[in-house]
Amino acid sequence: MTIGREMAPLLVIDNLVADAQGLVDIAAAKYFGDVASYYPGVRAKAPLSYQQFVLQQLRALLGEYFGLQANSIRFTMCHFSLVTTPPEKLGLLQRIPHTDSQLSTELAFIHYLFKTELGGTAFYRHRKTGYEVVDQSRKAEYLACVDQENKGTAKPEARYINGNTALYEQVGCQRGVFNRMLVYRRNSLHSGNIPDDFVPDPDPRTGRLSLNGFLAGNAAIQDGLAAELR
Repeated sequence: MTIGREMAPLLVIDNLVADAQGLVDIAAAKYFGDVASYYPGVRAKAPLSYQQFVLQQLRALLGEYFGLQANSIRFTMCHFSLVTTPPEKLGLLQRIPHTDSQLSTELAFIHYLFKTELGGTAFYRHRKTGYEVVDQSRKAEYLACVDQENKGTAKPEARYINGNTALYEQVGCQRGVFNRMLVYRRNSLHSGNIPDDFVPDPDPRTGRLSLNGFLAGNAAIQDGLAAELR
């Protein structure tokens, strides 16, 4: 699929693993701790076997769809995640969409491991700049706008963003379906699409559990350039 006007790539894979409940059981036996990031919850390390599975099964597909050299794709982070922060305790930057990187060669994924309606993932356009993707050339302008907006009358309320606001327009949304994986570029503006009545639950078996990770690779060489190099 693609996202919004800028048509950033989005990959949606249903029924990713044969035994998704087994992953939930593994998570339930782990210790979840706070992390030094803007993630609104706690995390635990994912099994190395899961990372190996993703690379073995998806490396060629990721390379083809995101324009990367398949054999260069590697993990830079992978963990179980549980959203546990009450809306009223969210920091300013947790109330708006975000990017994780400005590089088009870096990917993010989320693998949903909850069965109830706890929200999915949404993608956004920043109204003032019109940006849906924030690369290095747009970073300074975008961050200056965000800083100004967070001080103004349209300052985001203490809640999870879930739909259109005065500052952002939602341009795509995927439901959080059990055993579904989304993969997208880390420079796409995105956020968890968490409902207003969300109640934080620290139990991996019943809370908003997911497997999240970052991947990186080298850009694929275009056919014309490859021919020149040969």
